[in-house]
Amino acid sequence: MSTDVSRGSRARHDAEPARRTPAPPAGDLIDSPRFQEAVKVALANQQQRANLRHATTTIRGKRARVVAELDNWQELRQAGEQIKTRVGRHMPDYLLQFEENFTKAGGVLHWARDAEEANRIVIDLVRQTGEDELVKVKSMVTQEIDMNEALEAAGIAAWETDLAELIVQLGHDRPSHILVPAIHRNRAEVREIFLEEMGRYGTPAPEGLDDEPAHLAAAARTHLRNKFMRAKVSTSGANFLVAETGSLVVVESEGNGRMCLTLPQTLISVVGIEKLVPTFDDLEVFLQLLPRSSTGERMNPYTSVWTGVTPGDGPQAIHLVLVDNGRTKALADPIGRAALRCIRCSACLNICPVYERAGGHAYGSVYPGPIGAILNPQLRGTASEVDRSLPFASSLCGACNEVCPVRIPISDLLVHERHKVVEAKKADPPHIPHTAEPQLIKAASWVMADHKHLEWAGLGTMMGSVVLGKMLGIEKFGAMPAPLSRWTSARDVPMLPEQTFRRWWKQNRGDQK
Repeated sequence: MSTDVSRGSRARHDAEPARRTPAPPAGDLIDSPRFQEAVKVALANQQQRANLRHATTTIRGKRARVVAELDNWQELRQAGEQIKTRVGRHMPDYLLQFEENFTKAGGVLHWARDAEEANRIVIDLVRQTGEDELVKVKSMVTQEIDMNEALEAAGIAAWETDLAELIVQLGHDRPSHILVPAIHRNRAEVREIFLEEMGRYGTPAPEGLDDEPAHLAAAARTHLRNKFMRAKVSTSGANFLVAETGSLVVVESEGNGRMCLTLPQTLISVVGIEKLVPTFDDLEVFLQLLPRSSTGERMNPYTSVWTGVTPGDGPQAIHLVLVDNGRTKALADPIGRAALRCIRCSACLNICPVYERAGGHAYGSVYPGPIGAILNPQLRGTASEVDRSLPFASSLCGACNEVCPVRIPISDLLVHERHKVVEAKKADPPHIPHTAEPQLIKAASWVMADHKHLEWAGLGTMMGSVVLGKMLGIEKFGAMPAPLSRWTSARDVPMLPEQTFRRWWKQNRGDQK
């Protein structure tokens, strides 16, 4: 990547920063290839694998240290699970309670059934202000609904202010991690992006910028300062919605959120309906669980809480767009609804051996990793190849279950989603390529149903292998034609022994009890 940005363009952008946003990558995430194909590209990227291994190993170590400091960590996890489970059981009541308290405090609540409706509401609210740009706090749900792209199409520039999100936006890239969207980039790559792109969209990076983290952060701070100071509108997500008080809560590490939540005149928050907690006291539990599980910190540096409008202090117009976008459908599944307990900490990504090697882009969603492999099919359905493939993007090792701060049984839900994918194949065969899978499963069921069937199958397979091996004069199978080539092209398959284990046992141990 070229690092040359002319002095002339630097001076021009210093005088009049550009208002256009970096163009988003072409194509929707839903059009991504299925995981099994996308992962081949990811595995071939050695630099990305090295970046991911270093980052996830570091975060895992920090988390383990701060979790070990608490004697009641398991009790906190149980409390978090119980609070979020109660929210799932009584969500309509808590939503109405939140609406009453939020509007009583001066906020304006908007309900959005899907991404299209949510984006239309946000665009209309921004246009009512007469502005053509806004600053953003990092928000997963705005990425889920492609809000930046919708705003860009409407002529509104959306500036990401979180450092990692800024890197992704300037790099014309996609997030690859829930907590650290630019985890797949190393600092040398970040330096190249800053030098190449910052001057095109505002204050350029300084001459001679190196890849020291402190210097990169300072360049980002300078680049964002003008945007913070001139912005009249901001958007945010929320980590929690407190039904008891009508409050919204954002936790962050950099202070950019505090700037977005206090300086602009209009604040538009876009939040999923599952972010509810019943009472303000419940935050005591989650403000211990979240920072330890996500960044490996005892507490997050910035916790911002706002309850409606305060005259003369902070935004004077506060809007909240509550987004469904498939969440009530997930809530209707008695088993799958446990995934809605997720507090977006990313602990399951950092522990997952599959994610560490594949990275987030292979999942075709802003929610990657184990939790994304559950949430995406729940929210989007299984109509696309990518969503049908995601529940199978796991080894089911169960490590994610052990680190989840709200005790989501992720591996069990992955199996549950796999079952739904298989059932969908049966129910809608015209849209699924014909395979031998159902016949093979039926045959395996017959073999496993009776020990005599298993013995006959083993004996027949062994005899066939021995006869074939003697006829061909070989001791192992090499590459074989399709569909067996998918296995044998990368593996040597030895011939079966001339004697089954059952027969060997009868001959050598049959007299032992």
